[in-house]
Amino acid sequence: MLLAPSEWDFCTYRWIEQTVQAVGVDFHFNEFHVDLIATDLSSQFMTHITTAVYLGVLGASPYILYELFRFISPALYENERKYSVQVAGIIYVLFILGVLMSYFVLFPISFRFLGTYSVSARVVSNITLDSYISTFVSLTLVMGVVFQLPVIAFFLSKLGIVSSQMLSKYRKHAFVIIMIVAAIITPPDLMTLVLVTIPLYLLYEVSIQVVRWSK
Repeated sequence: MLLAPSEWDFCTYRWIEQTVQAVGVDFHFNEFHVDLIATDLSSQFMTHITTAVYLGVLGASPYILYELFRFISPALYENERKYSVQVAGIIYVLFILGVLMSYFVLFPISFRFLGTYSVSARVVSNITLDSYISTFVSLTLVMGVVFQLPVIAFFLSKLGIVSSQMLSKYRKHAFVIIMIVAAIITPPDLMTLVLVTIPLYLLYEVSIQVVRWSK
């Protein structure tokens, strides 16, 4: 499952091809093949173990959150208990959306660009399995955190630091900042920049509504 985004016929590419072809344009991605290598004797085994742990924690995260809530809930008032459940649920859903965004959009396109990029035909890229997994995990965590923007805006509004009027006033500035952030966490190609900028800006608009509602 983790190696699937490295394939040239990954589902994201097929969806893009079908979308473009639906408007009457005959478009196909070029095939590419990037071989991964293991440089240490135990690297494949350890990668198998660590990725199993990552996926296990992700799969068990709802139960982990439930147990954490049971631990702290006796110290909370009834209204705080309901409030914390809602916030925890929203944080979890946003994090999963960020993970899915990374898996289906950001990482496969980043891997396609970086894995096939070459400064010269004389230079051969030998990408290690450890490098692949570490990049995958880091990008996934980054997107999971970035998708917490509405929650961050909510708490900042409760602290009196931001308001819906201020966020609305600086929409243009926020759009530029979002594009800069998207350019930093994505490879330097226009399609990936657009695919990441659009959902991040939509999250900003959602943040404005969340702050307005919190008042």
